[in-house]
Amino acid sequence: MSLDFHKDHRLLFGTVLVVFVVLTLIIAIWPAWWVQTNNQPLPASERMTDRERRGLQVYVSEGCVYCHTQQVRPLPQDTSRYGRPSAPGDYARLEPTGLWRQTPSVLGTERTGPDLSNIGERQPGATWHHIHLYQPRALVEGSVMPAYPWLYQVKARPDSGDTVVPVPDEHGPDGGAVVATERAEALVAYLQSLQQPPLPNRGTTTSAEAETARDGPSGSQVYQSRCASCHQPDGSGVQGAYPPLTGDPVVTAQDPTRHIEIVLYGLEGKTIDGVSYPAAMPGWGDRLSDEAVAAVVNHERTSWGNDAPTVTAEDVAAVREEGPPDGE
Repeated sequence: MSLDFHKDHRLLFGTVLVVFVVLTLIIAIWPAWWVQTNNQPLPASERMTDRERRGLQVYVSEGCVYCHTQQVRPLPQDTSRYGRPSAPGDYARLEPTGLWRQTPSVLGTERTGPDLSNIGERQPGATWHHIHLYQPRALVEGSVMPAYPWLYQVKARPDSGDTVVPVPDEHGPDGGAVVATERAEALVAYLQSLQQPPLPNRGTTTSAEAETARDGPSGSQVYQSRCASCHQPDGSGVQGAYPPLTGDPVVTAQDPTRHIEIVLYGLEGKTIDGVSYPAAMPGWGDRLSDEAVAAVVNHERTSWGNDAPTVTAEDVAAVREEGPPDGE
């Protein structure tokens, strides 16, 4: 029997179908199955909570994957800003979001916005994420990220259990308070969960550590990677959310102890010059070395018109040894 593809259309299309299925199994399905069954989660990683999993669904449905990657390349321009290079184990805990849905493609293809692989470590505060989602320009003047106000409600009288977002007046509603919805809470929980666990036997190379690898820490670089998103690149702060550092009495004090304590252990719910700042500042003591803390403290004490005595790594070590102040 001869095979006449020119006249037997069933034979032609049947052959094409069989070849297509075989190639799909060889090129797509089998490699994907092999990766999923042979890729183990990193030992220090944790399974996502139900809320974080819902946040991942919001992340995908709102199109965040179109502008943000979650893949750090082993290149200096990546590791100096975003964390250590990505590893297969970083994605081992991802699962399909539904019975008929594929595993979310969080790796992304484009960086219109910064990589988010380690955003929960770089920016651990929930308040910052909420303000940024409601109106990115409130924190980053030149941001091209779209606002997501539909993830929030405006209430004249927020309930006691509501998460009220301290949006600056010029970016907030004319009346009432901005309150996070459950979808916003879930999305922020997911973003906060994006923290690179250390690689076995290698540890984690953070952006701040990369900055200190050669000639010692650069206070300007540490500030830009850790502090500028809240306190702004020029130290001006954000109205009602993050206090300015220009002329701040703690930053300009002759005794730097309190300044070092705040950088090491954080601060929350303080009133400064009559303005209440509800947003919590994270402590960086477990993420930055003594040298890096000294560098960023000196940067703040000598920039934007500030002129205060500088500190050394030994000063930071002494404050660290004392531990956090009482009540903090």
